[in-house]
Amino acid sequence: MSSTVISNIATLVTNDPSLEPGSPRSSKFGSGGRSPLGLVRDAAVVIEGDRVVWTGESSKAPATDNRVDAGGRAVLPGFVDSHSHLVFAGDRTEEFNARMSGRPYSAGGIRTTVTATRAATDAELEANLTRFLAEALRQGTTTFETKSGYGLTTEDESRALRLAARHTDEVTFLGAHIVAPEYAEDPAGYVALVTGEMLDACAPHARWIDVFCEKGAFDGDQARAILTAGRARGLHPRVHANQLSYGPGVQLAVELDAASADHCTHLTDADVDALAGSRTVATLLPGAEFSTRAEWPDARRLLDAGVTVALSTDCNPGSSFTSSVPFCIALAVRDMGMTPDEAVWSATAGGARALRRDDVGRLTPGAYADLLILDAPSPVHLAYRPGVPLVRAVWRRGRRVEPRPV
Repeated sequence: MSSTVISNIATLVTNDPSLEPGSPRSSKFGSGGRSPLGLVRDAAVVIEGDRVVWTGESSKAPATDNRVDAGGRAVLPGFVDSHSHLVFAGDRTEEFNARMSGRPYSAGGIRTTVTATRAATDAELEANLTRFLAEALRQGTTTFETKSGYGLTTEDESRALRLAARHTDEVTFLGAHIVAPEYAEDPAGYVALVTGEMLDACAPHARWIDVFCEKGAFDGDQARAILTAGRARGLHPRVHANQLSYGPGVQLAVELDAASADHCTHLTDADVDALAGSRTVATLLPGAEFSTRAEWPDARRLLDAGVTVALSTDCNPGSSFTSSVPFCIALAVRDMGMTPDEAVWSATAGGARALRRDDVGRLTPGAYADLLILDAPSPVHLAYRPGVPLVRAVWRRGRRVEPRPV
C-alpha cells in the first residue's frame, strides 16, 4: 500500500487537544478553555491507503513512498457538513430577492420546491445533487449529510433518499418537513402516512430520521410519534429544533437521544441545560440567519454552558443557499460569538459528533485521510479573510480530489 507524507505544514489542526503542549484533553470547551484544535507547528501528516497513520513534527516524519510539500501552509481536517438539503429541483431567486428588497412575496416557499422536485426526473435531481457536492468539495467539505423533504409523497421521498445514498452514507429521511399540500386539512393523516407506508419505503435508504418541530409544521406530540416510529425501524433521530420560536424541539431531541438539535435559535435556560447534560449536539446554521435576516443563535451562551456545537451550511434553495463551510465559519465568528478556533472545531470535529462519527473531523492515526490545505499559514484566516477561496487542495479518503498545485 502506497504511503504519502505531507510535510512543511505551518499549522496542523489535529482536533486532538492532547497533542498541543499544555492543553488538557477535553470533550467540550468554553471561552475559558485552551484551543480545542490540537495544533502542531512545523508539522507533517502521513497517509497510507485511505487513513492517517502518523501526525507530528515534520522533522520526525517516517519515510514514505511519496512526499507533498505544503509550502508553509495550514492543514485541517476536511469539513463535516452535517445538515443539508441537496435533493431538490427549481429555483427561488425571486423569493430571496423580494425578502432582501423588503417586498411582499406570495409564492409557496417550501411548497414551491416540492412542486418542482416532484416534476423533476431522477437524472435532473441527481445532476443537481452532484453539482452541489462538487461545489462543496472544492471548498473543503469531505463528509456531508443530506435529507429528503421536498417530495412529501412515498414515491418522491424514497427516490430522493435512494439518489442521495449513491453519494453519502449520511442520509436522512425528512418526510416530516412540512405537511404535504394534499393533507393540508388532515395533518393527522399525513403523520400516519409518514410513520407508516412512507417510512416503510424510506427506511432502507436512510440512516437518520428528522422532523421540523415548529409552529406551522409539526408539534411536539406529532414529532415524537414520527421520531419514535423511525427509531423503531432502526433510524436514529435528528431534529429541526427551536429555529423560528421557542418550542419543544430541543427538549424532545434530548429526550430521544437525538444526535443533533439543529438551528437552536430560541432557547430557554432549561433547553441549554438539557443540551449541556446530553450527547445531543447543537448544530448551528448561520447561513439561514444570513439569508433571512433572522436573529443569530447565541453560540457563546451554548459553549460557555458546555454544550457541544457543530457548524453546518443548511444548504437548501429557500433559506440558506450556500455550500460554503468557510463562509459559515466567518459568520459564526463575526455574529455568533465564537472564536476562530471554536468555529473551525465545530465545522470539523463538531460536525463529526453531530453524525456520531469518530473517523472523520480529525487528523490522528486511524481517522480517514480527509484533509485540506489552506492557502494561508493558519486556520484563523478562514474568518480573517472571509469570501476568499483559501482552500488550495483537498484529499478525501487518501486520494487527492481537488488538485490545484500546492
